[in-house]
Amino acid sequence: MTLTAGTNVARVPSFTCATCGQAFSVPPSTLAKYPNWTPRQCMSCKGGRPRSVAVEENLTLAQVLEKYTGGPTDGVFTDGAADPNPGPGGWGAVYVLGGVVIAEDAGAEAHTTNNRMELTALIAAYDLVPAGAATTAWSDSKLCVDTITLWAAGWARNGWRRKGGEIKNLDLVQRLYSLSLARPEVELRWIKAHAGSRWNEYADSLATAYRRATR
Repeated sequence: MTLTAGTNVARVPSFTCATCGQAFSVPPSTLAKYPNWTPRQCMSCKGGRPRSVAVEENLTLAQVLEKYTGGPTDGVFTDGAADPNPGPGGWGAVYVLGGVVIAEDAGAEAHTTNNRMELTALIAAYDLVPAGAATTAWSDSKLCVDTITLWAAGWARNGWRRKGGEIKNLDLVQRLYSLSLARPEVELRWIKAHAGSRWNEYADSLATAYRRATR
């Protein structure tokens, strides 16, 4: 996952581990010693002990519905995938009310990245939700959620520049941020991946359908 830096409430820099994708922080005193250093891995992964990562099962939609029953039953659930990363990828989004599928969409690209597919899925989510309908857009990419809810406003004020360097996938970030401003009734929230949520798994199945179609 692409590294992106932010600032939490305590003003301690926060980073996203390029190996496990989890947020981590580095003591300010350490950062002060290396002013041009951008940490890329959390201590667990840097020490050769990556944090446990949820296993993607590559299930069909029918298999997901048969196996999973937990998690939120309302909202628009999104997911993106690329394997290898970068490489062939796909995205999926499903709008659900009371555990009933109202609408869904999916797509694939021959060469892309996981983050681009995650962002594309969130952009597509807004098309599935009728204008004015209050709901939650669920993404299991904390990086994407934080990008829009925590960092994008500051980048926009600075002319879409950030101190840490290039803003990755700027075209998609700008589109998604614009949608989030235009559709405040859609709340963007993070959901843990592969933790038993039926509709997160369903979105994952939509996003990975391209893999099964080529077998």
